[in-house]
Amino acid sequence: MDATILYVEGVTVSFDGFKAIDDLNLYIDAGELRCIIGPNGAGKTTMMDVITGKTRPDAGSAWFGQRMNLLRMSEAEIAVAGIGRKFQKPTVFENHTVFENLELAMSSNKNVFPTLFASLSSEQCDHIDEVLEIIGLNERVKKEAGVLSHGQKQWLEIGMLLVQKAELLLVDEPVAGMTHQEMDRTAELLKTLAGEQSVIVVEHDMDFVRALESPVTVLH
Repeated sequence: MDATILYVEGVTVSFDGFKAIDDLNLYIDAGELRCIIGPNGAGKTTMMDVITGKTRPDAGSAWFGQRMNLLRMSEAEIAVAGIGRKFQKPTVFENHTVFENLELAMSSNKNVFPTLFASLSSEQCDHIDEVLEIIGLNERVKKEAGVLSHGQKQWLEIGMLLVQKAELLLVDEPVAGMTHQEMDRTAELLKTLAGEQSVIVVEHDMDFVRALESPVTVLH
């Protein structure tokens, strides 16, 4: 049996007396692909906010692996620890090339002088090449991100999490606004990631959820 990478137990979050999440338990195994579905207001975004440190729950616990108490960590510490989040709207650097976006996303010293004078090692270049292969943007590597299609921007943002070597990816409604062809490609991409990374996908499109062929958790 795979080791559990994420433990969310008894989590309750209230906003002005309204319970956005009420006693949520969720367990994700290492390398697992899991879909989270549910109507608007069921707490899907709040759940991701708790896991990434944006929201503190009123009760409960959240652990990444055996030793990292997410409720005692900042958003930045959680990101560095290996949890990456992709929001519904892509947040790529549109005036930079695909390669530059991946380079900027790499875990490294981001102070001014190290950034100005940094050069990629051969290992880092190889890693970027591997990610380009996974996300299918090899032939767009020198294109500015702003000219990519909506789907390609989504794939680039997933690639930016991969170069950071995130172990757990939280992906919010990845196929909103995509063509059917892009949706099929995105399903294949996320299925490819499973095994290497743990992936939580929050989605409303049930055709896409079925295409992922993964376990589903329903929030209500």
